[in-house]
Amino acid sequence: MTLAMIEVFKGAGLLIYPLGLCSATAVFIICERAFALRKAAVMPQDLVDAVVAGKPLLGGKHTVLARIVDFAEEHKNDAGAVKAFARLEINRMERGVPYLDVIYAAAPLIGLTGTVTGLLRVFSQISPETGLPDPVAFTSGVALALSATVIGLCIAIPSLVGSGYLQRKIENYSAQLDVLLERILQRDR
Repeated sequence: MTLAMIEVFKGAGLLIYPLGLCSATAVFIICERAFALRKAAVMPQDLVDAVVAGKPLLGGKHTVLARIVDFAEEHKNDAGAVKAFARLEINRMERGVPYLDVIYAAAPLIGLTGTVTGLLRVFSQISPETGLPDPVAFTSGVALALSATVIGLCIAIPSLVGSGYLQRKIENYSAQLDVLLERILQRDR
């Protein structure tokens, strides 16, 4: 890491710790959900083809679609329960994504708090005799104070993009599962 980056992190003060926690949590959620929401883990094409064709399912027993089909086979005469189970599976796919919304809202606010406290520290160093700050210390102090906001924004923007991407992916899967669910329920009649 360069010396300038170290100074930026130092400029955030103690708020670098909650910002770091936000960053690590966002990276974990985005990576974990991206892995968990890959097509092979939700609705592999061979299972989709089997449902559409009305054939028995082979393989993929740990996927979302396979769990819904298994539940439907156990509850053949209860379409309401099958639909509720499918909604529960969609809810499971959303696990962790709402925390990204909290992170992209909170990280800039935490950064702004660091900026305000840093500016208070800078302005409190104004000389009482002259009423003027030391120009070099003042400009470097303001620059360091703004670093907390930059860090907060650097966390918030990827969190916002990741949240939008994951939510859209879940919405697409939800729409596809709704269509397949109708096919599954027709098969059980």
